[in-house]
Amino acid sequence: MIKLRRLAFVVILSCVSGVLLEAAAGAVPVGDGMTDDTAALQASIDRANGAVVLAKGTYRITQPLVIELDRLGFSSISGNGVATLMMAGPGPAIRVIGTHFKSADPDGFEDRVWTRQRMPLIDGLGIAGAHPEAEGIHAVGTMQLTISRVQIRGCRHGIRLLENNRNVVISDCHLYENSGSGIFYDNVNLHQSNITGCHISYNAGGGIVCRKGNIRNLQITGCDLESNMEAGQPPTANVLIDSRASRYGTAEVAITGCTIQHNRRAADSANIRIIGSSDGGEGTQREGHVTITGNILSDVFVNVHLQDCRGVTLTGNTLWMGFAHNLLIERCQSIVVGPNSLDRNPRYQSRQGPQPVNDVVFRDCEDCTITGLHITNVRGAAAALTVENCRRMHLANCTILDSEAAALALIDLVDSRVGGFLIQSDQQGPDALPVRIEGGRGNQIRQSTTSARVA
Repeated sequence: MIKLRRLAFVVILSCVSGVLLEAAAGAVPVGDGMTDDTAALQASIDRANGAVVLAKGTYRITQPLVIELDRLGFSSISGNGVATLMMAGPGPAIRVIGTHFKSADPDGFEDRVWTRQRMPLIDGLGIAGAHPEAEGIHAVGTMQLTISRVQIRGCRHGIRLLENNRNVVISDCHLYENSGSGIFYDNVNLHQSNITGCHISYNAGGGIVCRKGNIRNLQITGCDLESNMEAGQPPTANVLIDSRASRYGTAEVAITGCTIQHNRRAADSANIRIIGSSDGGEGTQREGHVTITGNILSDVFVNVHLQDCRGVTLTGNTLWMGFAHNLLIERCQSIVVGPNSLDRNPRYQSRQGPQPVNDVVFRDCEDCTITGLHITNVRGAAAALTVENCRRMHLANCTILDSEAAALALIDLVDSRVGGFLIQSDQQGPDALPVRIEGGRGNQIRQSTTSARVA
């Protein structure tokens, strides 16, 4: 292990350890935030026999520090929370390169992955961008990459996963105020990745973003994701999974126990947006096997937006301040929405600008179940819960209170069952009906408790 201190101390340490470091200018990292430490740091990584620990300081670099696992062997780089890499050139501050481009099946590994490459570790570092194309960390071909206690700010993308990786763990990180995404799954083949205990905020291109690729077993747990979108930028989300133009897409996802909120000032913003891989026509490949549970979601255009998805469960979440919708479900199949609280708490009322709508819309869907949903005080929508052009839907035992207009709108609904609703309002307009039915056929609609008649 090499500990990188100030110049005099490094020379002493190097002599004691038997490693010869030239004391010529630029050969030893300085860490003063002005000297270009790129060559010295890269030389230190290449000589370190695995572990590099940076002393307190700001290390200015202008090219990526490359960790070639097959050449260097087991590798780690740590700053113990007191070292910062200032990336003053294009590209990532750290690029980790392995040779594993297969699955996590034990039979598919070359020996060198286990004997030289497993679990590269980046820990306790700050990374600051000082170039418009600077990025934080890139990883390609790794097995068990572990990134922990890392803070990345002022870059384009914070952590970018490319080509092929397996069994990635990102924990206890702070990804803040980057111009792109906090964590970017960039057309990557990646199964088994855990994101836990992270703060991911004010990244203009999205918080956790998956585009294209072949992604399975993605767990996002116990994180705080806030305002990862910006006015004037293309629509994105705090969690965005976009499988369009992807052969395999993203599935087997759990988003649990997170606070996810802001920013309504960004056009078409969403807290969670999942888009399947086709345009909804014949042969739709709907992305799915997703669990969204136990989250706090608020203050965007759409709290949860699902499009061309299949096999998604939403339950036990608290949603409010959906300025267009709380839930927007389009062209989906086998969606289960269980008990969730969709409230309008007076303490969180907007004092200025437009007011949140907070409605729920299912459109062009089939084979879905909506049960135990609790919706209150929807404003500015034709109905609190709209089910339009849908088939084989089961709506049961929901509570809809104080909707400004209709509580429930069933439009061109086919072969479905609706019943057991509690629908009442102390504020409903004089011409509003609790239930509005237009068209449709083959439906069973049971009596519900309402404060007025059923259309």
